[in-house]
Amino acid sequence: MGQHKNSPQRQEGARPVSSNIESHIIALGASTGGTEATAQILTALRDDLPGMVIVQHMPPVFTRLYAERLNNSCRLAVKEAEDGDVVRPGSALVAPGEYHMTVEKFGGGYRVRCRKGDKVSGHCPSVDVLFESVAKAAGDKALGILLTGMGADGANGLLRMRNTGASTIGQNKETCVVYGMPMVAMGLGAVQKELPLGSIAQGIYGWQNEKFSEK
Repeated sequence: MGQHKNSPQRQEGARPVSSNIESHIIALGASTGGTEATAQILTALRDDLPGMVIVQHMPPVFTRLYAERLNNSCRLAVKEAEDGDVVRPGSALVAPGEYHMTVEKFGGGYRVRCRKGDKVSGHCPSVDVLFESVAKAAGDKALGILLTGMGADGANGLLRMRNTGASTIGQNKETCVVYGMPMVAMGLGAVQKELPLGSIAQGIYGWQNEKFSEK
């Protein structure tokens, strides 16, 4: 399961990667309608970003197939996460079905742990579990993104991220298939910026430019 993409590693117009990119991380959570929403965002991104970790509510096997589909359509290297995988710049790890995925510090960056467990906020994998671990491990070096989905999974975790200094984005009502998870997060004060789906990739680059503006 190699992670080297065959597509060009540097796209025209891409800015140089900051030397501290490994210390930053992007965490994304989604449920109903999220497979297409996440795909739309990822296909709009270059491979010059901090590593990304993703929870999409999905059963086993489907998460692997979904990660493979994203890998084939994106410039990012995407794979289903395995316990101990390092979160690398220009790549994304998708939580496997029926496993909670958490992030922990590892060297100058991060790695993931994938473990079986009871459902949290109604789900396994749970966005809350991921986001809370990112808040603890990365603090203000993280960006949290909560997309379309039923229920409230991810809302409390996104609030925890924002309270530890992370930047946060929620998908707006008009572009959600189900305006549930982002709505609850918005009500908690967890969402720093509410954006339409088509503007979230731009929001990610706005965050990166802010973080890595040093010459």
